[in-house]
Amino acid sequence: MSQAIAQTGSREAVAPVRRKMLAGVYRGEGLVRVEEVPVPEIGEGEVLFRVAACGICGTDIKKIQHGFIQPPQILGHELSGTVVKTGPGVTRFKPGDRVVAFHHIPCGECFYCERKLFSQCAVYKKTGLTAGFDPNGGGFGQYVRAMPRIVERGMIPLPPGVSFEDATFVEPVNTCLKAVHKARVAPGETVLVVGQGPIGMLLAILARLEGATVYTSDPLAGRRAASARFGAAESFNPRTVNLTEEIRARTSGRGADAVLLAVPNPASVVEALAIARPGGRVLLFAHNDPVLRLEFPAAAIGVEEREILGSYSASLDEQEKSAALIFDGRLPLGEMISDRFPLERIGDALHLAAHPGENTLKVLVTHE
Repeated sequence: MSQAIAQTGSREAVAPVRRKMLAGVYRGEGLVRVEEVPVPEIGEGEVLFRVAACGICGTDIKKIQHGFIQPPQILGHELSGTVVKTGPGVTRFKPGDRVVAFHHIPCGECFYCERKLFSQCAVYKKTGLTAGFDPNGGGFGQYVRAMPRIVERGMIPLPPGVSFEDATFVEPVNTCLKAVHKARVAPGETVLVVGQGPIGMLLAILARLEGATVYTSDPLAGRRAASARFGAAESFNPRTVNLTEEIRARTSGRGADAVLLAVPNPASVVEALAIARPGGRVLLFAHNDPVLRLEFPAAAIGVEEREILGSYSASLDEQEKSAALIFDGRLPLGEMISDRFPLERIGDALHLAAHPGENTLKVLVTHE
């Protein structure tokens, strides 16, 4: 092996990397198949790592169910694993290192990066992780290639004692922390988080860490109970109560200072505007469907001065803080993982994530 290093500058794990691997390959609307595909080849400045665990994101579900992307693709971007090979020029990592990786990293130099609008950077929009085909995360495959910009600024070593499963939350926690800050949640405020899937729960937990009193809503009793365990002041069933009345009753008739929407239902925007106080904020987190259209009363914005805000993906500025929240054990991540599926059962995992049961929270695909 030392001779190979001298000739190529690359470093490889003692156990040779296989030429083929298993992956859940998206083959068209609603269809993901477990297939054998080539292990990605890496080049200068790149890293190959073996995926240990990957969370299923709501965006993955939307892309698969509605055919928003062209097949074939290997999705999965909430991933962690072990470095098995490094390309020439890589000095920050070596085989055997345990890591978590972001799939988007901005250029840091353009108009948008100068204004810290990192997710609007043209480079950011190009995914830097792939398990083959067009780059699209790759966590639903056994091995992933990280491109140079990810290796340089988007890969984080895992401290001893931090599990691969917990590490899969680094990216989603970042996206939620960015959203909470975008909504300007402040100490002493009243916040309603609509939807208590994994993202909604993270939004609620992080809003509490900012010092807000947080109320939540979800039609599933198991999720409402979990939300209360994680610190929500109350969690309501939106099918049986009037959320506007409930929140106003708890805020001297004003309404919430901020409403964070973690469900993509278009009607939720109109309701959120009614729940937010005049001058309050409504943040759209789940409304990222490219064909979705929204309607709402103009006076809620133009007269009562409510704000509608959007938040998309992660922020480079939140990278260190989001990782620290997880590495320091400040979030109840283990309790949020309800289901684990081996890669061979990725179809079952995706189905459950898309059609959650009473107690379904975070669904992971595990590789080890």
